[in-house]
Amino acid sequence: MPIDRKVARFNRKFANHLVGPLFSRLPGFGKVHHRGRRSGREFATPVKLFRRGEDIIITLPYGPGSDWVKNVLAAGGCEITTRGRRVQVTSPVVFTDDGTTKMPALTRRILSRVDAKEFLALTPVPAPRPAVRR
Repeated sequence: MPIDRKVARFNRKFANHLVGPLFSRLPGFGKVHHRGRRSGREFATPVKLFRRGEDIIITLPYGPGSDWVKNVLAAGGCEITTRGRRVQVTSPVVFTDDGTTKMPALTRRILSRVDAKEFLALTPVPAPRPAVRR
C-alpha cells in the first residue's frame, strides 16, 4: 500500500515549500509544473524521477490518486524542472512495476519499503530547432 494520505497532505502544506526549491536541482529529483483541473491555478510539486530511455519516469509513492497526477493526466502533459532545466513532457501513462522496470537500485529499495509500485511515464517534447537564415 502506498504512503498514507495524511503524510501527503502534510507534505503538500509544509514540507514541499521547504525542500521543493532545493530538490529540483539535485540529481534524481525534479519539480512538476501543472495546472489545476478545476481552479486553473498553477502548481509545482517536488518529485523523485529517473530516465528510462528517452522517457522520464516519476515515482508515485502516494499512488496515482494524487491531485497533481490527475492534473497531469487530464492536461495530457506538463513541464518538469530537473537539474535547473525546464522540459515540456507529454503522453502521460500510469503503469505498475512488475519488477522489471529499470531504475536506480536505491530508488527500488526505498519504494519497496513503502510498497510503491506505480509510476508515471512522460515523453519529452523535442525542442524546436532554430530557423536557419540565409
